[in-house]
Amino acid sequence: MDESTDRRKLLKCMLWAGSGVIWTVAGGIPRSRIVGNTAQAAPMQGFSFAQISDSHIGFSRDPNTDTPGTLAAACEMLKPHQPSLVLHTGDVSHLSKEGEFDTAEKIIGGAGFEVHYVPGEHDWIEENGRPFVARFQKGTTQDGEGGYYSFDQEGVHFVGLNNVASLKAGGLGDLGEAQLAWLEKDLSGRSASQPIVLFAHIPLWTVYEKWGWGTEDGARALALTKRFGSVTVLNGHIHQIMQKVEGNVAFHTARATAFPQPAPGTAPSPGPMKVDPGKLRSFLGVTEVSVVRGKDELAIVDTPLGA
Repeated sequence: MDESTDRRKLLKCMLWAGSGVIWTVAGGIPRSRIVGNTAQAAPMQGFSFAQISDSHIGFSRDPNTDTPGTLAAACEMLKPHQPSLVLHTGDVSHLSKEGEFDTAEKIIGGAGFEVHYVPGEHDWIEENGRPFVARFQKGTTQDGEGGYYSFDQEGVHFVGLNNVASLKAGGLGDLGEAQLAWLEKDLSGRSASQPIVLFAHIPLWTVYEKWGWGTEDGARALALTKRFGSVTVLNGHIHQIMQKVEGNVAFHTARATAFPQPAPGTAPSPGPMKVDPGKLRSFLGVTEVSVVRGKDELAIVDTPLGA
């Protein structure tokens, strides 16, 4: 069996990957190893950060009547790993209510992490996202298309994007001309060897167009990263793990801390998927990413709350 066949088989088998899988990318080829419960695994060396997503504080019906509880569990799970920072990839709240933001901020802030946020469509309901930006994205670029920003830490360049400001019901995400122009300027002049991490709520690649699981102008954003040797794209929104690699870009979409959604096309529409209450936490989780000095790849580990 040739290498391309092995690669296709590997991607197919790992599309709905579960917990305890470290993914690395070398020369555009994904490699994985099963590590089991990451709380019991040897700590990864180098700079590491974590991703949480889709907390949906304010949602309180089946399959999860305690979204604050599962968000708190996710934060507790991260504490032993002591990530240098946490990325929250949107839908902090369910209805953009101040009380929902208060609860999320208290839980996440109480865990003591440095946290960087991007909005989900559920965070953008009130006043064109202004309450979210004022609370979670102070100092970011704010225009008619919303807040976005970038920062550097430990040699990694992080870019927080907003692809929900122009979202139409059931439609694809959208970055818009102003944000794309900003991104081009932000990336220009940077060394091609610097690791780049893009994080946004809706996947920048098209997962399932019929459900709006993709970003209409995402390919234009990704084209701006072609010259970089290591690009990692982190998203939420679909509440399940999907991964793929295209050239220098590794895509990773995370579980929610609130509730699962069906696999693309397996239900009439997206939305909360009912599961056995005793198994709910196995569908929820967090992601940890490690940057190892002297290597281009980032290693990614997912862990369910029930692990």
